[in-house]
Amino acid sequence: MTQAVEIAGNAGSGGPGGPGGTGGTGGPGGTGGPGGPGGSRRDRLRAATIEEIIATARRLLVASGPEAVSLRAIAREMGMTAPGLYRYFGSHEDLIRHVIAGIFTELGADIRQAIGAAVPAQQGSGESEYFIRAKVTGKMVAACREFRRWALNHKAEFALLFGVPLPGLDDRQRHDVAQECALAFAGTFFALFAELWQVAPFAVPAAGEIDAGLLDQLTRYRDGLGTDMPAGAMLTFLRCWTLLYGAVSMEVFGHMSFALEDPAPMFEFMLGDLAGMVGLSYPPRP
Repeated sequence: MTQAVEIAGNAGSGGPGGPGGTGGTGGPGGTGGPGGPGGSRRDRLRAATIEEIIATARRLLVASGPEAVSLRAIAREMGMTAPGLYRYFGSHEDLIRHVIAGIFTELGADIRQAIGAAVPAQQGSGESEYFIRAKVTGKMVAACREFRRWALNHKAEFALLFGVPLPGLDDRQRHDVAQECALAFAGTFFALFAELWQVAPFAVPAAGEIDAGLLDQLTRYRDGLGTDMPAGAMLTFLRCWTLLYGAVSMEVFGHMSFALEDPAPMFEFMLGDLAGMVGLSYPPRP
């Protein structure tokens, strides 16, 4: 399981698809971002410096890996002293959490843009069941393709978000800006799942068909998200995420190269499997 979906399961009613799963709480300066849109000139300069620090940290991450993202290295790049960075971030961990938050926000925005571009024009006042299913399928495929595209173009960032957690950052009980933005990202996929369940419900395992220990975990996960979907639907959602994340991460980390030079066609085949799990056809068939 990845950090984003794990976070969703520990976030209570603010989880994806429920109230509160709408994004981060701003930068170190407080809610709404450092200084806020109506801040003083000093506040605006502080906000700009914070943004530059985060951008520099990300640039070092991409160029040399997470070990290179030290306060000393960032200060050297910016012509500052390392102690001077503490005026903007309380610790190295605090800075990394804001880098993670910004990356999650970027990824979520790119996926939402892809979903919006995939929605076809309204076909009159009524929509057939085929058109409704085709529309949701188009959104799902667009979201999955964009997740893969972004991951392949941002391998270092993908590893930071979805790889092995960095030391000191695997605190799942902590609810901060990084977790808020992870929730918003996870909510993008859960919102699609919930939309499909509402407009075109699909078959899911009954509670009696699920292992008792797994059922208890799924029930807690569902209750944390604040949804009334059956536990079987939560199982299907997690199966879908596991399939997507597994396919993308294996490609990003080069674990398909032993067999495939170009995994893209296999990814498209996987989308057909994923669609079938939620009662859809890909490519759509009348």
